[in-house]
Amino acid sequence: MDRAPYAADPARSRGREFATGADGARGPRTAFQRDRDRIIHSIAFRRLRGKTQVFVAPDGDHYRTRLTHSLEVAQIGRVVARALRLDEDLTEALCLAHDIGHPPFGHAGEEALSAAMERHGGFDHNAQTLRTLMRLESPYCEHDGLNLSWETLEGLAKHNGPVASPGWALAELDAAFPLELGRWPSLEAQVAALADDIAYDNHDIDDGLRAGFLSLDELLTLDFLAEEWRALERRFPHAARERRLRELVRSQIGLMVNDLIAATRARLEGVGSASEVRSTEGALAGFSPAMAAREAHLKRFMYERLYHHPEQLAVARVAGGVVARLYAAYDQEPALMGAGWAGMVPGEQPERARHIADFIAGMTDRYAIDQYRAIFGKVPDGLTNV
Repeated sequence: MDRAPYAADPARSRGREFATGADGARGPRTAFQRDRDRIIHSIAFRRLRGKTQVFVAPDGDHYRTRLTHSLEVAQIGRVVARALRLDEDLTEALCLAHDIGHPPFGHAGEEALSAAMERHGGFDHNAQTLRTLMRLESPYCEHDGLNLSWETLEGLAKHNGPVASPGWALAELDAAFPLELGRWPSLEAQVAALADDIAYDNHDIDDGLRAGFLSLDELLTLDFLAEEWRALERRFPHAARERRLRELVRSQIGLMVNDLIAATRARLEGVGSASEVRSTEGALAGFSPAMAAREAHLKRFMYERLYHHPEQLAVARVAGGVVARLYAAYDQEPALMGAGWAGMVPGEQPERARHIADFIAGMTDRYAIDQYRAIFGKVPDGLTNV
């Protein structure tokens, strides 16, 4: 692979938390390729297919889940990484794993868990991703966790930038395997974070239109989308509106990807190593100022019109109540979690609360609904709106 000097190099990896001697027995893969493969083969990754992206427990087959979103992020991340001559395998691993710590029902579930855990350190989905991959997902006989490389764990911990005040989960993991939380992460991690933004900025438009929460007229109040729509009408005058809408989403992704590559490439002039990337005072990967302003405008629009739509907020309240009542039930009667998890409940706080949160955070939407029904007899009305 023709890597740039500022790219992460698996041959120079800082290693893994637990030393192993059998890596070469499973094929001629780099450290980052093995990380990606361990993530893909994990149970935690498979569970993403049943976790909320935008819509809670949707009945329709065409809406995105955390799994399909993560695959789309990985596709965008690899395109950008290849253009910038970064390590594509590390970028892909980070993109695929970045949402593994999300509990059921998306941000509504996270807020409910955080409230339930307020006296015990709180809950954060990003730290839970690290906790899941480093401690909970344990298919190996020699150690806990997937034992991913330092670079992958660092990128997951800091893909949104340095962490000045880590919560309890990230602090515990960092104490066991220091990740230099105060420094900027690799370019691969920075690209993964931006690929996530590009994917959900645009694909959530697609799902919002499909569900009827967004309309074309609303979208065209954004000047940059209106301009692109008019261009598509001129280019495809006889195409059905549905096809032009999908073309609009694809076009916006292409514009953002091309801008990201060009703006980042310009910032990398004179950067000669991955170490220099981590020593900078700010991110090197990013959009141009004009595209950054446009992307921020789109995000505000999406929060106002989709994520904070009254119907969405109503469903979120119901979903949060499901998570809160499950937590209270397991806290009162741990046996409800089943023999495996109930048999490992710590006797003291905060470990007891964190164990219950680990159990709930791993649930899919469907499993949480099934557990709620088994405990309380019925599921509350209004748990989905699509």
